[in-house]
Formats: sequence, C-alpha cells, structure tokens
Amino acid sequence: MKEVDSCALRNSLFNLEDAYKRFYNGNGYPRFKVKGVHEGYKTNNVKSSYKGNNYNSIKLDLKNKTITLPKLKEVKIRGYRNKEVVPGEVKSAVIKKDAGKYYVSVLIEEELIRPAFVPTSIIGIDLGIKDLIVTSFNDKIENNIKLNTKRMIGLQKGISRCKPGSKNRYKMKLKIQRLYQKIRNARKHMIHDITNKLINENDIIVTENLDVKSMQKNHYVAKGLNENPISEIIRLLKYKANFNNKKLIQIDRYYPSSQICSVCDYQNREVKDLSIRKWKCPVCHTEHERDFNAAVNIMFKGLEKYMKEIEQFI
Repeated sequence: MKEVDSCALRNSLFNLEDAYKRFYNGNGYPRFKVKGVHEGYKTNNVKSSYKGNNYNSIKLDLKNKTITLPKLKEVKIRGYRNKEVVPGEVKSAVIKKDAGKYYVSVLIEEELIRPAFVPTSIIGIDLGIKDLIVTSFNDKIENNIKLNTKRMIGLQKGISRCKPGSKNRYKMKLKIQRLYQKIRNARKHMIHDITNKLINENDIIVTENLDVKSMQKNHYVAKGLNENPISEIIRLLKYKANFNNKKLIQIDRYYPSSQICSVCDYQNREVKDLSIRKWKCPVCHTEHERDFNAAVNIMFKGLEKYMKEIEQFI
C-alpha cells in the first residue's frame, strides 16, 4: 500500500466500480488483474500551492527528457514526436509494463480547433480478409504483418519444458512477450498509416457497419478476421474523422454490396458465395471484381445517405 500513491489506489476503485456497472448492464463478469499479464496503474496530476508557488504531482519536461511521477521523482524518458513543450495541461498518466519495458501515456487537455467541413471528395472502402482494404478507386492495401508461427510454436514448446517458477521459464516468457509486442507495434503503425492517409486525402469516408463478433463465429473466416484488425480500423477512423472535422458514414451491415452490379443495379444472388472473386453481370455484361465492385456500391450508398441528411436541413 505504501509503494504506490493515493491516486493510483483511488483509480483502482473507480475501475472496479466501472467493472461492476458493466456487469449489471449485461457485459459479463469482471476479470481479476493478473500479475505478470496486465501490469500497470493510473495516477492523476494533483495541483497544490504553497507560499505563492504552484506544484504539480506530474511534471513532463520534454526538453530534458524527464518525467516526474508521484513517489518516483524524476525518471528519464526517450521522448515522443520530437516536441520540446507540452501543448496543454497534464491531467493524468498511465504507467504500463510490457515485455520488460516501461511505458507512460500522459493525458493532456488542450483546446481543439477543428477546420471547417468542406466536402470535396468521397471514398468507399471495403474491409475484407483477402485484402485488408479495397477502395472505390481500386486501390488495394494488403496486411503484410503476419505472426511468425514457426518461431512462436518453438517458443511455446520451450516454455512448456521449463520448470514453473524457474528463471529459464521467465526468460522464455519474456521472449514470447517481445515477439507479440513486435507484431502489435508493427500492426499499430500500419493501421495509423492507413487511417491517416484516408482521413487526409478524403472528406467523406464510407464503410460498412460490420458485426465482427458475429463474423468470428464462422470458422472459415475467423482466422483472417483475427489477423486483419477491422474493428480497430473503424474505431480509429471514427475518432480521427471527428478530430479533423471529416465525415465517416457507415451503411447498413445487411446491404448486399458484393451482389449488386455497380453499373445497372442488378442483384446477382449467386455472388453470395465467398469463393466467387470475379463475376459478369447477366444484364449489362460488365465484368466485376468482387471487392472493387463492393467498394463502389458502398460509396454510392453512403453518398445517398449523406444527401438524405442534407435534405432534412434544407
């Protein structure tokens, strides 16, 4: 109890309260915080004044690359984004331990000035398994970040042979954590690059409102969905669109975007089979690539939804 500050203990109680609220709302049982799996805590910035001087329990000095935390005093950090000044007011900090390394995330409050929304371009994106993203401009983005399965199997075999509680088991566990961390960081970097490009180059982004949890129950596509972070892409697009005053439109998840011909609107129900990657429209005889055709239909459906929203205000 003496090793951590009072704000960390108080935040743990707040987390417990949130867990019970989610439980009573029907979101499952609370989970215990397991030591060695989810190691971290949150602390708040406490302001005080004494004899005309102002004090903060959390101080961030990016110029000298140090951070002051309660009961830790000054700690050296590597810095972030080559900034020298904190752009706002420090509110709290989350300290985590991952794969033997310590990370601190500082929450800063600053005034948000969003640019005016002037729609000049629109794009439809089809999120899938074969290709991570296919746009209505026929740009394809693949997921090149894959787990090294062979190495992971070798490490898992190695840790199963180690004696529980031994130093060799701890070393092997650290290797597994670092391998997963490497994949996570590479995947996170890829997702941010993709979403930044979509937000910066387009004013309206249209995508499907996918039910990923239900899709994962299909064992034919479950592995591909786990490797392709579809939910994370949609989550990042939502907050980045709001931050940059862009518009993200999500169409109905049951809209048959792959089955409809983007030229004559004929619906070919045979294309419901996922193995069909190319098909020819029997009415207008246009040859379609499945994902590109779906992205075009998603774009037009999103544009139709946007025009209906505008008509309500006219």
